[in-house]
Amino acid sequence: MLFLFTFAFSVVAQEKKYDRTIKLMGSRFDISVTANTKEKGNEYIDLAVAEIKRIENIISSWNENSETSKINQNSGIKPVKVSKELFDLINRSIQISKITEGAFDISYASMDKIWKFDGSITEVPSAEAIKKSVEKVGYDNIILDYNNQTVFLKVKGMKIGFGAIGKGYAADKAKKLLQNQGVKAGLINASGDLNCWGKQPDGVSWKVGITNPLNKNKIYSWFDIDNQAVVTSGNYEKFIQFNGKRYSHIINPKTGYPANGIVSATVFAPKAELADALATSIFVMGTSVGIDMINQLKDVDCIIIDDKNKVHASKGIQLKNIPID
Repeated sequence: MLFLFTFAFSVVAQEKKYDRTIKLMGSRFDISVTANTKEKGNEYIDLAVAEIKRIENIISSWNENSETSKINQNSGIKPVKVSKELFDLINRSIQISKITEGAFDISYASMDKIWKFDGSITEVPSAEAIKKSVEKVGYDNIILDYNNQTVFLKVKGMKIGFGAIGKGYAADKAKKLLQNQGVKAGLINASGDLNCWGKQPDGVSWKVGITNPLNKNKIYSWFDIDNQAVVTSGNYEKFIQFNGKRYSHIINPKTGYPANGIVSATVFAPKAELADALATSIFVMGTSVGIDMINQLKDVDCIIIDDKNKVHASKGIQLKNIPID
C-alpha cells in the first residue's frame, strides 16, 4: 500500500519598513512601522494616526469642545469632571512640576503673550509687564479631586495647555497601540519628540541625530536607540535679539523671562512624555541644575549644548570632547 503525504510549506514574508509623513496636532509626524505587506503597514500607520487624532481631541485647547477647553472655560467657576486619561495626564504633569520646581508647568497657557518671536516687537517688554504676564500661572492652583475625578483651576482666567508634553504623550500612546497590535518594530517622530521599539528589518537599531545648533542642516552626533524615547528642544530656530542678547522662545513660567544660557537640550527617557517635559525644563533650570536633576532620575539622561557651544552630558552618557562648529 502506498501512502501519499502532502507537505505544506508556509513561507513567512520578510518584514519591510513602511513610512508616512503627516501633519497632526499642528506639527509634522513621521511614522515608521515594520510589516509583512504594504497593506498591513498602511493599516498599522492608519491606526497610529487615528490614535494621535484621538489624543488631540482630548488635550487640544483650540477645540472649544475638548475636555481641556472645558476645564479652561470653567476656571475660577467650578470643577470639571474629565476622563481618567486626561485626569492622569494632568496628575503626572503636576508631579513633573514638583520635580522641576515649577520649571515645567502646564498652566503656562495662562501667560500673557507679551514676547513675540515674529519680528513684531522692537524692544524688550517692561519689568512690570513681564511680572504681570505670569500672575495667573502656577501649578499649585490646579486642584485635583481624586474621588470625583474633577479638575478645578482656582484662578479666574487661568488656563492649562499641553504644548510641552502633548506630542510626546501622543507618540507614547501610538507606540503602545501598535505594540498591542503585534507590530514588532516602529518609530514615532512627533517633530523631534521621538519614541521607538524593536529594530529595523535589517537588524539595525533605529538612529537619532542631534542637530548642530550652529547649522541646523548638519548633525552633531548620532545615537543608536532601542525601545527608548528621545526629545530635543532648541532655541536656535526661534529667538529674538536685542543689544546683542539672545532671547529664547522658551519662557520661564515662574518669572516670565525667556530662558538663556542653553541652545539645545536632548533628553533620553523611557517615555517621550517625560522626555518632552524635561527637555523644556532644562532650558529654564540651566545647565548645572538641569544635569543634577537628570542624574537623580532613573533611566534618564541628557546632553546639553550651552550658548558657548560647550557640550555637557549626564553621568549615563560618555561623550568625546567634540567641538561644535
